[in-house]
Amino acid sequence: MDSVLHTSGPFGPRTLLITTAAVPLTGWAIHAVALHKQLAATRKDPLTGLMRRDAYTHRARRLLARHEEVAVVMVDADRFKQINDRLGHAAGDTVLAAFGTRLMAWAGPRAAVGRLGGDEFAIALELPAARRALRLEQLVRMLHTPATLDDGRTVDVAASVGVATPDMIGCRELSALQRAADAALYDGKHSGHAVLATPAHAAVPSVNGRRAGRPGTAPRGGERHEHHVPSPDGRLDPRHQR
Repeated sequence: MDSVLHTSGPFGPRTLLITTAAVPLTGWAIHAVALHKQLAATRKDPLTGLMRRDAYTHRARRLLARHEEVAVVMVDADRFKQINDRLGHAAGDTVLAAFGTRLMAWAGPRAAVGRLGGDEFAIALELPAARRALRLEQLVRMLHTPATLDDGRTVDVAASVGVATPDMIGCRELSALQRAADAALYDGKHSGHAVLATPAHAAVPSVNGRRAGRPGTAPRGGERHEHHVPSPDGRLDPRHQR
């Protein structure tokens, strides 16, 4: 059957051929956009809007390959179980979403910001050594700002932060940097400081990039090394104890 409709008037056969050919192309374009949105959704955590582990890992490795002064920051919410138990899971979700917004605002659009699971987050970003202390102090202050719930109430929140850079541990491999940052995080748990990693932290065994063993224990085979960035008020709020 001839797919070209011959008519008289201003619209000739060629015009109608192009028009009929464009119809299925338009359909495919809409389908492609839908697939792209679905793919993007699988790369992001629906609660926080942060990258999921695979997407975060891919971007973090690209940053490490392309830039010299890159830091990996591990963040773990403090007292999160208490918030869930006392105020309910909806409040806990609000706190996690608030953390996601704050981490993205702090890190900027070029960073890799991911939710690894539960109340654990990771960031890879360019962070010049000259600005490191100031930027980390800003992050701690943001993470210790009370969160506002849907009903207008506020809840005190806090987070522990560990930081590793290639120059600190002598390695540019993402899993090693995450392991070192995570070990530093647990050394400074509830301290209200961002703790900088050392080579000793990189030697701590891990499972899937997370520190093995009980939180708060010192690294195996050596003493604890802590380099603190001051918290906003310089003291630990006893309500932040788990």
